[in-house]
Amino acid sequence: MSDATLIEQLLDLAAMVCVFLAAVLSVAAGVGLLRFPDALSRLHAATKPQIFGLLLVILAIALDQRSIPTLLALIPVFVFQSLTAPAAAHMVGRAAYRTGQIDTDSLIIDELGPAIERSDTL
Repeated sequence: MSDATLIEQLLDLAAMVCVFLAAVLSVAAGVGLLRFPDALSRLHAATKPQIFGLLLVILAIALDQRSIPTLLALIPVFVFQSLTAPAAAHMVGRAAYRTGQIDTDSLIIDELGPAIERSDTL
């Protein structure tokens, strides 16, 4: 077995491990969505593994393809997802807060309440 073949097999193994870990993160996110009690907790379960899972899938594709153009095509996917997922989660969280879809007993500090009260009085 040559060194090149061994390196290719190790890269393939690393790609498989990345896909497996991304799948585990997806399952964990799904379980969290089903089991967590309120919208903010579910939001945490949905967004945290999403970005890291996407990074693992992109890494797996890059390791499998071993191509610079493929990697350059995947970088904007990760950048745009990293920018839009937190913004979407923020908006969903604010909507859940305003509609009373959260468990206020589990909040340690409520920083949004006073800000909403100030904006409603203006």
